[in-house]
Amino acid sequence: MRIVRSGDGVRVDPTGKLAGRGAYLHDRRSCWEAGLKGSLARALKTDLSNADREQLEAFMNTLPQTEPGP
Repeated sequence: MRIVRSGDGVRVDPTGKLAGRGAYLHDRRSCWEAGLKGSLARALKTDLSNADREQLEAFMNTLPQTEPGP
């Protein structure tokens, strides 16, 4: 899943076509949890605002708890 930083802030880009600096995370909650600890902000070369973090955490909470099976 692509996350993009633009003039409007940081948001999830399901189309993968929004303009701005992008970073990718798997659609696994564990990847999002790790990314929100700092690596996502570094990849986007920005500090995540509280509003950005809340929006990304809300999306993360829609992801399944467990890893997809084979």
